[in-house]
Amino acid sequence: MTTAAQDVITAKLERTFDTLDADRNGYLDWTDYRKLAERYVEAYRLDRDDRRARGLHTFCQIYWLELLRHAGVDGDRLTKDQFVTANRVAVIDTSRLNVTEGAGHAIFDVIDVNGDNEVSKDEFARALRDVWRTDAPDAMDSFTKLDTDGDGVISRQEFIRAVREHFLSNDPDAPGSLFFGHV
Repeated sequence: MTTAAQDVITAKLERTFDTLDADRNGYLDWTDYRKLAERYVEAYRLDRDDRRARGLHTFCQIYWLELLRHAGVDGDRLTKDQFVTANRVAVIDTSRLNVTEGAGHAIFDVIDVNGDNEVSKDEFARALRDVWRTDAPDAMDSFTKLDTDGDGVISRQEFIRAVREHFLSNDPDAPGSLFFGHV
């Protein structure tokens, strides 16, 4: 059973790798993470000096350095297997960065456009479309799952919980396992 559970996490991380690999060269490097932060900045028309843009850039840079540290590579790029392994370790080792909390807050701050501490269905759809560029037909189904209290919005707490589940949950039906559609 452990192998099957590990395969769910691996599948999610591999999907994340494929989404992040902007130039489709089979490797991730700092430019892929920088481009991710830039997609948020451009999609939400943030000034580069906006605290949300700076926070996201800073998080991405520290996260990238943590992945390199945990991958134990000499170079500045990661294969898909190295990325999966490094993420598995980085989310558990919170000595320098709590990946799940940091990612959740940095992203939530940007996609909560009106600053009401809730993400509406439109705000969520915008992030999927304009930043993550996902067109998985079931991706928006995850909104309902992420809205665990059923109030029609995703609270900051629900979002952070979902990010944790994305990285740590062995359950393919957990709300955070559905960020980019079903595994």
